[in-house]
Amino acid sequence: MLRLLALILPLSLDTFAVSAAIGMLGLPRRTRLRLSLIIASFEAVMPLIGLAIGAALGTALGTGAEYVASAALVAIGAYLILDDDDETDSVAKLATVRGSALLALGVAVSLDELAIGFSAGLLDLPIAWTIALIAVQAFVAAQIGLAVGARLSERAREAAERIAGAGLIVLGLVFFVQAIA
Repeated sequence: MLRLLALILPLSLDTFAVSAAIGMLGLPRRTRLRLSLIIASFEAVMPLIGLAIGAALGTALGTGAEYVASAALVAIGAYLILDDDDETDSVAKLATVRGSALLALGVAVSLDELAIGFSAGLLDLPIAWTIALIAVQAFVAAQIGLAVGARLSERAREAAERIAGAGLIVLGLVFFVQAIA
């Protein structure tokens, strides 16, 4: 359970950062609600897809799955720290796109959640708890991000992503040390 909670916290920070970007746009309430539902949906579904892939791969890899999960966590953490893309533009596009463009953009915004789900699957975390906690964190973090986003600077939002990245790197290293011990 502690492993699961350790994965959820960085995921919450990332969801918060994306939602704060929506809040910073000053969009009408109805558009913010629509966007938060879209993002929360992608942020809930992408980890589930990753979880399914990771669980299948974890079964095939056996004890080596912990090493792959550790490496995946470090990689996604590094991506969050090093990524200079401003998600505000991507999120703003969500307000206007429809159909397959909306699907493609939603997937692009939530690729890091796919990697978190993949790691959770490799670590053989309990599926029901993982699904429940991901859904709850996505909703709560999105609501908080939307509420305070207009008052946050871009710098603060980026800091939340970087903290999430650092947390994932540390978590990956902890899981690696546990696997070799």
